Amino acid sequence: MDSPSFRRGRRLAIDVGDARIGVASSDPDGVLATPVETVPGRDVPAALRRLTALAAEYEPLEVVVGLPRSLSGGEGPAAAKVRTFAEALAKNLTPLPVRLVDERMTTVTAAQGMRASGVSSKKGRSRIDQAAAVVILQSALETERSSGHPPGQCVEVVV
Repeated sequence: MDSPSFRRGRRLAIDVGDARIGVASSDPDGVLATPVETVPGRDVPAALRRLTALAAEYEPLEVVVGLPRSLSGGEGPAAAKVRTFAEALAKNLTPLPVRLVDERMTTVTAAQGMRASGVSSKKGRSRIDQAAAVVILQSALETERSSGHPPGQCVEVVV
């Protein structure tokens, strides 16, 4: 049973890490999140180009980016890096909205799920980022379904 204000359309989710960026996509109905790929993250301009290409390919309604917060809800250096990255991504994707969503515990949840399904930590390193992006996206979709509002906060593009 959909909330009347749930927006139909595919979404992309991004889990930004220092070395890798996990990407996930939802189906056009916004029901199920699935892994897409892991983008190398050390070369930021190259990563932004790849993410822009993925957005062109998937034509999402929006892109959600996981914002790492401490368990108490505060933001540290990792959150500042993600905010800066999300702003650069939003400039590349204008007019496509980029939203920051709370990602507390997503990597832990993704790692537990992968271990439970028998994926070794060595094999899973490149896939953990995709799995974390899936958790971020699934959470964002559920938040929108239950609240009737887009999740997180929209990244403002400053020109």
